[in-house]
Amino acid sequence: MLQSEAAPVRPPLTDPPRSRYRWVICGLIFAAITINYVDRAVFGFLAPELQKMLHWQNSDIPEIALWFEISYAIGLAFVGRFLDRIGTRIGLALSLVGWCLASILHAGVATVFGFKVARFLLGLAESGAFPGAAKATAEWFPRKERALVAGIFNSGSNVGTMIVPIVIPWLLVSYGWQWAFIATGGAGLLWVFFWLGLYRLPQDHPRVSPSELKYIQSDPADVTTQLMPISRILLTRQAWSFILGKFFTDMIWRWNIYLLPLFFTQHFALNILQFGPPFLVIYLMADVGSIGGGWLSSSLLKRGWSLNAARKTAMLICVLGVLPVMLTTHISSLWLGVILVGLAMAAHQGWSSNLYTSISDLFPKHAIATVAGIGGTAGSLGAIALLKFTSWLFARAEAQHADTSQVYPVLFIIAGLTYLVALLSFHLLVPRMEPVKE
Repeated sequence: MLQSEAAPVRPPLTDPPRSRYRWVICGLIFAAITINYVDRAVFGFLAPELQKMLHWQNSDIPEIALWFEISYAIGLAFVGRFLDRIGTRIGLALSLVGWCLASILHAGVATVFGFKVARFLLGLAESGAFPGAAKATAEWFPRKERALVAGIFNSGSNVGTMIVPIVIPWLLVSYGWQWAFIATGGAGLLWVFFWLGLYRLPQDHPRVSPSELKYIQSDPADVTTQLMPISRILLTRQAWSFILGKFFTDMIWRWNIYLLPLFFTQHFALNILQFGPPFLVIYLMADVGSIGGGWLSSSLLKRGWSLNAARKTAMLICVLGVLPVMLTTHISSLWLGVILVGLAMAAHQGWSSNLYTSISDLFPKHAIATVAGIGGTAGSLGAIALLKFTSWLFARAEAQHADTSQVYPVLFIIAGLTYLVALLSFHLLVPRMEPVKE
């Protein structure tokens, strides 16, 4: 009697391995923000040397920096809606090409007026960077990972600023100050080729597995599906929580970028060739704060904390970390000053990571770049106010032939206290972090 042949044993069906291509996108965003801050920070680190070579006053430096902020505010008022309409891929590429060319333009000017024009064009083009980064993060990551990703890409601002005190003195000594702008601006153009070749929406990307796409899209669908009018956005408390948060705290970060090298030159008697180690430590600490602040709230969420408690606890810890910076002008030790400033910078970056993430917590994806742009405009307005106030303090001291170092204690007190005001306004406007509903 013939026995029937046994049916072949089939291996159990399993899901294909999940791809992790979203982290490639995170790396691209991080690189864009790094390039952004390299080009932005070159002027601040060169300013003490340009002041000597081009015979500027202290008050000229914040006046030049002011024009970056004016155009940055104008650009941010419109770039968010531009990105929401044209898309992240093309919009961010156009922004980066524009700011690299504007950075190179600095090499062709040598007057205060010429630098104001160059800074104006740079600010206009750079306005697309952070709204584009926030929008790409929302497109590629679920809500529970966004604070960590925001911390990573936000840390690019610290990496960019760490690169500058290492590379710029060498370019200055070897080739002249003009090549500091040409080399850093030109290098950024390489990023565009990688971005255009690698970036697509996750549902359109061949390197994203079905399981990764499902994970990326695991959040509940947006309640609001049509493009929200700006007038509607501005009527929400959620928008104003972000707007005021940016207004009160961006002014401090921007002041540090433009004038911290001048402060270290005049208070601790450093020159540009000595900037490397102190500023490397400061921005390395800021890097840790950026990633740590995003990791903290993401970790608390994974442990079961509510969104409201996780975000605000992380923000409160960051606010407390800023307060000791008010002591900086009262100490003579360089490295103690570095630690206090580095702690404040780290705390700012942790705060900023959570503040940026709050947009995607509170708004649908199609409105994120618009909200980020409006908030960025508010941040620039705050920076304009503080830079103008700084210029006025310097000009008054110069007119009275007084010691301009007496200006700094007032500014560091402002730096220490504004984060408390920002957190209070954020909490009063969104006591419970609930998404916007139509």
